[in-house]
Amino acid sequence: MKLYREPDNLIVKNARIVTPLGNTARKGKEMQELLDIPNGMVIVEHGVITYVGKNKRRLDTGDYTVLDAKHAVLLPGFVDSHTHLVFGGYRPDEFIWRMNGDSYMSIMERGGGIANTVRATREAHQWDLVFKSEWLLNTMSQMGVTTVEGKSGYGLDCETELAQLRTMSYLNCQKGRKLEIIPTFLGAHALPTEYEGHPDDYIDFLINEMLPAIREKEFAENCDIFCEKGVFTIEQSRRLLKAAKERGFGVKIHADEINYTGGAELAAELGALSADHLLHASDAGIRAMAEQNVVATLLPLTAFTLREPYARGREMIDNGCAVALATDLNPGSCFSCSIPLTIALACLYMHMSVEEAITALTLNGAAALGHADRIGSIEVGKQADMVLLDSDTPAALAYYTGMNCVQYTIKEGRILNDFNPYQTPLRPPFIKTS
Repeated sequence: MKLYREPDNLIVKNARIVTPLGNTARKGKEMQELLDIPNGMVIVEHGVITYVGKNKRRLDTGDYTVLDAKHAVLLPGFVDSHTHLVFGGYRPDEFIWRMNGDSYMSIMERGGGIANTVRATREAHQWDLVFKSEWLLNTMSQMGVTTVEGKSGYGLDCETELAQLRTMSYLNCQKGRKLEIIPTFLGAHALPTEYEGHPDDYIDFLINEMLPAIREKEFAENCDIFCEKGVFTIEQSRRLLKAAKERGFGVKIHADEINYTGGAELAAELGALSADHLLHASDAGIRAMAEQNVVATLLPLTAFTLREPYARGREMIDNGCAVALATDLNPGSCFSCSIPLTIALACLYMHMSVEEAITALTLNGAAALGHADRIGSIEVGKQADMVLLDSDTPAALAYYTGMNCVQYTIKEGRILNDFNPYQTPLRPPFIKTS
């Protein structure tokens, strides 16, 4: 069975269309504001949306694939804007250690954590990285993800960092790709053993050798750093991200995850695309991000698996922040890409509404990657990335607690309709090819 329909022309009719609007992140109360067309139609030509509105009674459908979505909700495709997609090995032992009371930082100090995956990734064959990543991408697609960020950061040397980014580039070039990968360079994920005791020298290496090499090959759009006590300091983070910005990279930052370091304030100072994690962000940092239009990317799955307090999503939104949600898929602290559980945790424990969660996983996720001008909403001129739920209400996203209610994922106008073989749709839409 073919996995894809080529991006020819598509009509989705009789759908309840629910989407945020705009080309920038929605902030504060704006995150609640969604266009809601009860009986709507979307027309797609060559993968681009050309019409959004009420059903047209008379329409020539001769050159279109037609999807009758009666009693189903149509949303923008989900944007998972923070993952560590490409890696070697697994770390199930560390999950047990954490269950027994070991902290994330104590595991790192005994040679586990990121260093464990760095060893495995350096030893992995390029095709091993490709095959594992393809499996994860397929799983994400089944849950409605159409765009995903992929970070490097498990090489910490030139050869392996480039191998991770090359894997993403290869996957992006595949015909009929299910997901689009936005690559981010995270060479400053940890201090490699070769530079032990010399973190400033490693930052120099990243600035003088890695950034130029990656920019020349156009392997990454953005640059990120793990700004954390015992990893990289605020000043080291500022130095790397300023250099990256000067070379044309968008900048992002792992901020205030395990301890308060002032990472949110630094993100605002630099005009970063996003500051991510933010479990210990200060009130001043939250206000600064709101003022400087930095997207606060929150990762409730990681807090859940580490048994840490959740980021203050409700307070961030109430203080005017643009909040995005992402999974933080990685082999250590959060081996999950579950969009359903991410939504459930955000609504139940971070006190976000379903409308806010939708905005956070679509338009604001796109903005956190610098692509809100072309993805993240169902609007004329944007890429036809959409999700059809097997329910007539968007509340199903939270109501199906940890369960998948995605019936079809549509990528660039292609209907990906051969997954979820055991899922019984509540009201299956009828598909016909004219």
